[in-house]
Amino acid sequence: MSLSDRLKAARDPGSQSPVGTPPASAPKVSGPPARSVPKVEVTPPVSRGAIPSASGNEALTKLKDRASAALFERLGARLNDTTLSEEKLHAMVRTELNRVVEDEKVPLSTGQRQRLIQNVEDDVLGHGPLQRLLDDPSVTEIMVNGPNMIYIEQHGKLTGAPVRFASEEALRRVIERIVSRVGRRIDESSPLVDARLQDGSRVNAVIPPLAFSGSTLTIRKFAKDPFKVNDLIAFGTLSSEMAELLRACVEARLNIIVSGGTGTGKTTLLNVLSSFIPEGERIVTIEDAVELQLQQEHLVRLESRPPNIEGKGEVGIRELVRNSLRMRPDRIVVGEVRGGESLDMLQAMNTGHDGSLSTVHANTPRDAIARLETLVLMAGMDLPLRAIREQIASAVDLIVQLNRLRDGTRKVTFVTEVQGMEGQTVTLQDAFLFDYSAGVDASGKFLGKPIPTGVRPRFADKFLELGITLSPRVFAPPPASRTSR
Repeated sequence: MSLSDRLKAARDPGSQSPVGTPPASAPKVSGPPARSVPKVEVTPPVSRGAIPSASGNEALTKLKDRASAALFERLGARLNDTTLSEEKLHAMVRTELNRVVEDEKVPLSTGQRQRLIQNVEDDVLGHGPLQRLLDDPSVTEIMVNGPNMIYIEQHGKLTGAPVRFASEEALRRVIERIVSRVGRRIDESSPLVDARLQDGSRVNAVIPPLAFSGSTLTIRKFAKDPFKVNDLIAFGTLSSEMAELLRACVEARLNIIVSGGTGTGKTTLLNVLSSFIPEGERIVTIEDAVELQLQQEHLVRLESRPPNIEGKGEVGIRELVRNSLRMRPDRIVVGEVRGGESLDMLQAMNTGHDGSLSTVHANTPRDAIARLETLVLMAGMDLPLRAIREQIASAVDLIVQLNRLRDGTRKVTFVTEVQGMEGQTVTLQDAFLFDYSAGVDASGKFLGKPIPTGVRPRFADKFLELGITLSPRVFAPPPASRTSR
């Protein structure tokens, strides 16, 4: 091919080859790339009254934060006004919140608007992200280790919760709201507090500088419908024979100590035991923070008071126990003895106030006796140890021991009679023991249950005097029984 032919082919390559096939001998000629047609994406129109779905959750979260901040700015201290009823407070917040949402001028669907208002109400009046956990009946304890770390106890096991606080300030607002509603305070001068929710759930809060990693909040929930004895039998905490014996002990006005570690269910069992008290008796309960849920009508509830901002005005459990003796009580129920009030309680048990109930932190009945000895010494009285032990042996009739087992279940592991003194030792006799020898199943759950030792307690004679009858199976001896310890 001549030079002119090659130049012509270069200018018009399609003239020498089929369409789309370059000639075999044609040189590659670089040139500008072919223009591509841009791909047009058609965005569907956003209907009025809805946030685009791609950013809906994020937009709602930002809107919620802005609405909460605006509401706090507008209402200020009125949110913690204890003179306002819950109905008036909710009405005021909802009215102001509607104005805040209108001022934002963000198109919202009806469902989004309702969800926004509910979330902001939870932040401002409720417990923020904890509200859904508080509403879940399967959650028994909530542990907040700073704004970004929340754990829960569910079915006896600890797990992380998929919620968090927006900031440390949001967590502090929830803590201050809980504390202020029960007339207590928390600040840098008083950075830890015990309080309660309206349903009686126990609250403990610690803030910086004591809480180094952020404010800490622990809520131990109580059932809205208090557990009855049949519930504990169904859970396996008690056996029916044990429940029959405990009911007879309460009706016979025996002094009972419920012993156990933290979170073993002492308060729940104390509620159940208190339910056995006859309706015609006057009951005085004494607690650090009101938790007991007694159903009797003739009931006086006393609660300790911490010092005020000037460090004055404190009223402790010991003063309340002393005062209760002047209130003509038939029964004194002390939520927990943890100090010198144990001496006053023992003296009350020994001076005509039979049928008193209380709890103490200990791991076994023998440890409970030693714990009571230590608490009496904390009263500041220079009493000899033998005199203290004689007081305990004379005052306490029965120790009910609770333990939380490895599978997360709570069991009564001992029902032990306090028989008296032998030399320098308080003698104990087990009436019921938990049977660990039954082992565990494939899932690790304990198969055992409380069984009677076959030993008839000495206080059973009192049942006969009062006409209280027990079925023979309560003291039916098992194949092997333990002797006195």
